[in-house]
Amino acid sequence: MQAEYTGRQVTVTPSLRRLGDEGIERIAKLLPKVVGAHIVLTSEKYRKTADVAVKMRAGKIVGFAESNNMEQALREALDRAETQAVRFRKRQNTIKRQPKEEKLPNEVLPVRARRASRTRAENAEPENGAPVAAANGKRPSKTVVPVTVHTFPATRPISEPHIVRSLDSVALRPMTIEEAVKEAEFRDRDVFVFRNTDGVLCVLHRMRDGKMELIEAP
Repeated sequence: MQAEYTGRQVTVTPSLRRLGDEGIERIAKLLPKVVGAHIVLTSEKYRKTADVAVKMRAGKIVGFAESNNMEQALREALDRAETQAVRFRKRQNTIKRQPKEEKLPNEVLPVRARRASRTRAENAEPENGAPVAAANGKRPSKTVVPVTVHTFPATRPISEPHIVRSLDSVALRPMTIEEAVKEAEFRDRDVFVFRNTDGVLCVLHRMRDGKMELIEAP
């Protein structure tokens, strides 16, 4: 699969295209229904940046890297995008393999039948109509009837919440939504808190389908 290239103050050489196409091919094999890929290469003095974006029907995979060498920056951006693709595929497989909660079927517990000869002997009555004396002081047994027992699913134990403080999920400076998305991908965070350029507190949250949800504080 070939990607679209955009060069900003840099010439996209054949070696860079070959490196980018090979990386996009590896990423496309991991993702379902890939519709396109775009690679942006930027050069600012001694700062070389590479931005890789792979679009799917279910979301978007982003890889960003910075270096003093363009090939090194592109290679690192492709590696980070491939890591995101592997994580997305594992998440999808986990969701598909999760079994549905179903009630257990009714079970009929087997009842051990008494020996026929002993039952007949205990139920037999003498000719004069007197009741048969129970052996060892016990009453004569009655007819055994099978009983249907209903079983219900056990309740899941509620685990206590475990709270861990994290400073990597909070931005220290205001940034745009695009910068926040790249920063969340770079820090490998599913929840990222930042303030936009207007000073409004915002939260980025990655949902199960891979899409990023933007929440703005009122």
